[in-house]
Amino acid sequence: MRVAIIGAGAAGCFASIVLKRIMPTAVVDIYEGGVRPLAKVSVTGGGRCNLTNSFNKVRSIAEVYPRGERIMKRLLREFSNNDACRWFEAAGVKLLTQEDECVFPVSQDAMEIVNSLLGLIRKHGISLHTRHKVMSISHLTYVDESHDALRCDEKCPSAGRGFYRISFADAMQKTVEADVVVVTTGGSQRSDSLQFVGPLSLDIVPPVPSLFSFCLSDKSVREMTGTVVENASVSLAGTKLRSHGALLITHWGMSGPAVLKLSSYAARHLSDTGYKGTLLVNWLGDSSEQEAMQMLADMAQDNPQKMLCSVYPQQLNSRLWTYLLLKSGINSSMRWGELGRKGYNKLVNTLTNDQYEVTGKNRFKEEFVTCGGVSLTNVSSKTLECKSHEGLYFAGEVLDIDGITGGFNLQAAWSMAHTVAHGIAGKYGDK
Repeated sequence: MRVAIIGAGAAGCFASIVLKRIMPTAVVDIYEGGVRPLAKVSVTGGGRCNLTNSFNKVRSIAEVYPRGERIMKRLLREFSNNDACRWFEAAGVKLLTQEDECVFPVSQDAMEIVNSLLGLIRKHGISLHTRHKVMSISHLTYVDESHDALRCDEKCPSAGRGFYRISFADAMQKTVEADVVVVTTGGSQRSDSLQFVGPLSLDIVPPVPSLFSFCLSDKSVREMTGTVVENASVSLAGTKLRSHGALLITHWGMSGPAVLKLSSYAARHLSDTGYKGTLLVNWLGDSSEQEAMQMLADMAQDNPQKMLCSVYPQQLNSRLWTYLLLKSGINSSMRWGELGRKGYNKLVNTLTNDQYEVTGKNRFKEEFVTCGGVSLTNVSSKTLECKSHEGLYFAGEVLDIDGITGGFNLQAAWSMAHTVAHGIAGKYGDK
């Protein structure tokens, strides 16, 4: 069996190792268009590699996988986050789970994951070819024993078993043939990124960015760059899209887990609006207006003679609190006992329903994620094999599956790769 894996990212490398362990006689080759395999893994989690998540705080799979929820439910039953942790620990990588439920290597070094995977690739005799950018994949069938071939979409009543011909650009090896192909090229924001599967006539969902921070027009809030609110809620006006978590003010606008999650939920919506809209911020997390009013009343009762600027909610810092007072039209030097009903109402509205104009997006470092790709309608939900082309599989972000920040995208890669490897072994293991 000749198996060609297109893309040396997390899914491709993981699939090759799992497959080779199950089918040691298979000839497995990985073809990577870039210079470095696992380049994206090396920078994920800020260079520390957020390997997976404990899922302890996940209420529903749809909450962490805005696209691909149903398939991910099935795949996680086959290869879960706990399975991923056991797999890497068996490979010698010690792991730790942080308070935010993100799982990292104890070394806090993404290169430990990269080197472990590359070491296993070498150990199992898997060939890794870099600088092999795929131009096209064609599905053909043998016509006779002379190995003349026709495309599968041509009329050939006597055609035998199928195979794939892969063409490369600017590589010493211009074409290769394989019995099975696994496409794991990852996500890309380029509209032509999936042009190489054009001959296969697949349904493609146009890729658009996901996981990005927001550019804001308000200069005054951007001046507080570096300020973090650990538990805020954010939403987009005119939609039901909402997320919560830590919020970071940056010199271009807002970022942090709360904003990144919202960008994932709203990826398609924001693409359609040209990354324009109104961001609504509840600086008090999920607190209602009534709860915010009660909190302010309690603060006033306990500190009637103190200035407003000197007493503030514990989740905010002094600088942000003063900014919010001024935005509410309230003199920060006023004493708590002097704040009238009108002032309370304005302050409560600012705290729970603050508004900012979104003027664009800013990529989240090198850890870009896209939604879209090969439509899930093309593949079997059990094995991720293409329905219209036997022996063609997809895994990773090349499919229209993506998760929020927090280790969920890498977990999806491990789960999909594991499923594909076992799907191939189950179908071709005796050949």
